[in-house]
Amino acid sequence: MVRSFPNIVVTGTPGTGKSTLSGQICEAFALADGRHPMRHINAGPLAIQKHFVASRDAEWDSVEVDEDALLDYLESMSGGVAPDPIEEDPEGCAQARDMPLDSDTRGGLVLDWHTCDAWPERWVDLVVVLRCNHELIWKRLEKRHYSEKKIAENNEAEIMGVVEDEARSAYPQEAIIVLPSETSDQLESHAERIVAWIHAWRQQRGLES
Repeated sequence: MVRSFPNIVVTGTPGTGKSTLSGQICEAFALADGRHPMRHINAGPLAIQKHFVASRDAEWDSVEVDEDALLDYLESMSGGVAPDPIEEDPEGCAQARDMPLDSDTRGGLVLDWHTCDAWPERWVDLVVVLRCNHELIWKRLEKRHYSEKKIAENNEAEIMGVVEDEARSAYPQEAIIVLPSETSDQLESHAERIVAWIHAWRQQRGLES
C-alpha cells in the first residue's frame, strides 16, 4: 500500500498555533475538482473522543494518551509507504495514481500534536516545528485558562527548544522545517508555502500535472 498524498507533522509547544496552521493547510489545499483531501488529525481531542486514554492527571489537568491505540487507529489512514519520485519508483507512483482520491488509505494526514516523536518515521514526509516568543505563549495559555504551573512548564519548554530537539532526534533533518509563529500573517504565509510543497510532492510522483 502506498499513499497518494503526503503526511505532515505539525508540532510545537502548546500555544504556538499548531491547530490553526493545520486547519489552514487542509482548507487551502484543493484539487482541481474542488475537493480538499488533506485531513487534520488533532491528536489530543481525537484520543479523548475515541477513549485512547491511558490515564488522567488531575493536578496538571491533562491526559496520558494510549499511543499504541492511537497509532493502530490511524495506521491504515496513513497510507502505508510514500512512493519515491517517479524516475526512481515508477511502479509505486503508478499504484498511488490508481488509488481513488477519496480512499481512506490515501494518506494526506496533517498530524497536529505537541508530542511529535510518537509518529512512525515511515508515516512522515514533512515535519513542521512552530516556534514562538515565550512571553507570547504565556499570554496565549492564560487565555486558555491554563494553571500557572502548567503555563510555566510550557513556557520553559519553549525557551529550551524541547519540541524542536525531539523532532530533530526522531526524523531526518531534511524533512524538518522550523517556522516562526507569532502573527496570523506568518501562519497564512506558512500555509501557502506548505500547500505549494504538497503540490510539488505530488507532481514529482506524477500524481498532478
